[in-house]
Amino acid sequence: MPEARLASGVWVSAYLTRLRLADIPAFVVQKGDATAGAVLVKLNTLDGRAVVYQREFNLMEDRRAWAVLAEGEEREVDAALARQKGFDPDLWIIEIEDRAGRTLLDQEGLSE
Repeated sequence: MPEARLASGVWVSAYLTRLRLADIPAFVVQKGDATAGAVLVKLNTLDGRAVVYQREFNLMEDRRAWAVLAEGEEREVDAALARQKGFDPDLWIIEIEDRAGRTLLDQEGLSE
């Protein structure tokens, strides 16, 4: 049986709630398609550096997992995000600001 997927808007709302409960500042930079828009998570560590994560399907493990799309100086990461927006106008972009580098993407329910 195929794996059921949450609508993107529902997942984003739940993720933002989880971040808020952990006192991790986050906001939606770009609102994508509520049903099927891909979600990118940008982690800004407030030191001039950032990382963007995207979900990918891992064929070897037959599951979805978070992978680094871009990492480095924030302006370079923002340029990578701009390119992605050009490819996919239905894209969601969530930005997290956390000096400790927390995203919670490795937690149960978010990691797969």
